[in-house]
Amino acid sequence: MQENARSGHIRERAICLSRRGLLKGGASLVGVSAASLFMPFSTAFAAPLEQIEIWGPPAGPSITVLHAIATGRLDKAATKASLRVWRQVDEVRAGLTSKRLDVAIMPVPVAANLYNRGLGVRLVNVMTNGILYIMSADPEMTSLAALKGRRLAVMAPNELPNLILQRLFKHAGIDGAKDVELVATGSPLESIQLLVLGRVDAALAPEPAASAAVVRGKLAGKTIHRVMDIQAEWARLTGTEPILPQAGLAVTDTFRTANPNVVDALQAGLVRAVADVNAHPARAASNAAGPLQLPWPVIEQSIPYSHLVATAARDARTHVETVLEAMAVVNPGYIGGRLPDGDFYL
Repeated sequence: MQENARSGHIRERAICLSRRGLLKGGASLVGVSAASLFMPFSTAFAAPLEQIEIWGPPAGPSITVLHAIATGRLDKAATKASLRVWRQVDEVRAGLTSKRLDVAIMPVPVAANLYNRGLGVRLVNVMTNGILYIMSADPEMTSLAALKGRRLAVMAPNELPNLILQRLFKHAGIDGAKDVELVATGSPLESIQLLVLGRVDAALAPEPAASAAVVRGKLAGKTIHRVMDIQAEWARLTGTEPILPQAGLAVTDTFRTANPNVVDALQAGLVRAVADVNAHPARAASNAAGPLQLPWPVIEQSIPYSHLVATAARDARTHVETVLEAMAVVNPGYIGGRLPDGDFYL
């Protein structure tokens, strides 16, 4: 486990860092910005929550949250912040529907589905513009057509990554059920393990699992290539930019209503944190390695390929709707049968 002087101690796949209070060194207007003097009292002086737990996947967006916690960029949201790593999307669905959690990073279409079902979930932001790649030891496998007749490992066949792949197959005139042998796996790491062992010809993998495939391949004396950038394939399908808003931060209405300033503070902190993650990947990797249970060199290598952002949901709406419309072609029920209205986007 990689330790970092600023990252605090790590317990049970979560990181909890207690930081300074809202005002340091006594109550004084010296530390208050001029702009805040003209803000409503509740906004300028709202105290952070005592603690907040954010659920996140073992993937790129959680790196941003962990770095934000370690560097104090969520201090205005909570005195103690932690990340709880989920391994299956169903954990988040169950937690939200049972009201056991209020703040989580999740696939954007999953958040849309919960909103459309009236479960009171809103999208705060988009945290990645795409983290999916096709990995293979065959450097010539650079097109979807090249997957015909091959074995392709895909994790969670009924979830977003595979549904995106099925939409791309449809656009390319490929029958995903007949032309490609799909090998279902329980996790991205299981997919890349099959690839490294040579039991499949290629694997659909998100970051940082894609970078882990490269590293594990080297250890096994095998060169694993990023043969396809799914974001680039998406751009060919949509005729737009290679932006695939795959996951974002969502909150419940209950939490948002009770803590509007905290939601704003979370977003502001993540905006600052993601800029630092992209500028200093080694530092961010050090802060994220323990909770994500991955070596920091793997995380560091993954960051340039993770397209990490913290785009406000309302600003990402056009790209989000492009994804949701594509999902509706493959599986309308996955997004709740329709596009969410504007209230979904904070």
